[in-house]
Amino acid sequence: MNEDTRRKLAAVSTATLTTVLFKHGFRNAFLQGVRLINPAAPRLVGPAYTLRYIPAREDLDRLDAFLDPAHPQRRGIEECPPGAVFVVDSRGDPKAASAGGILLTRLMRRGVAGAVTDGGFRDTPELAAMDWPIYHAAPSAPTNLIRHHAVDLNVPIACGEVPVYPGDIMVGDGEGVACIPAHMAEAVAAEAFEQTVVEDFVQERVEAGHSIRGLYPMTDPANRELLAAWRKERGR
Repeated sequence: MNEDTRRKLAAVSTATLTTVLFKHGFRNAFLQGVRLINPAAPRLVGPAYTLRYIPAREDLDRLDAFLDPAHPQRRGIEECPPGAVFVVDSRGDPKAASAGGILLTRLMRRGVAGAVTDGGFRDTPELAAMDWPIYHAAPSAPTNLIRHHAVDLNVPIACGEVPVYPGDIMVGDGEGVACIPAHMAEAVAAEAFEQTVVEDFVQERVEAGHSIRGLYPMTDPANRELLAAWRKERGR
């Protein structure tokens, strides 16, 4: 993903992105049940680096499992590339934490763009104060070993009922997280950026008391002329 694409994706909403993806035939791109922990955090944009959990098993998932440096969760924390988004398939189960404050702080300090799980994170009071985007389904204090067994890194996963492939572009805002297939990211970013300009104009007109008829969608030629003048005036 080039810097221009990243810049455009950081400037558009997940609402606009999912509409653009729908135009291209993609209906299932918005992660279900995933919420931003820290509303003051910057926007989330980056390629997915994935971790997959399966249900825990008592003979394998003991506290001493973390003594193994090859444990997939701990290895992923150290290997997720800077600029990527750490995306965890927790099978939609927040009964135990997918990770916590220490591991997420390590990701942040390594330059990772953010973290997403359809399960839960622990240490959420501290996470809520971090200037780094973190999304989950619900707070969860218990250690991951109670419910989750880490098995794979950087493989296709499901997160929030959405298929996420390594390298797919994750975009998050205050509403949630959208997943863009990697090969479409540049085109979707350009289209969504253009649509955002139009929607900003429409919003201004509606706030000024104008009807949505012929404006949204824009079928009235007079509104198209007004849009062209508005764009020229604002340099957009």
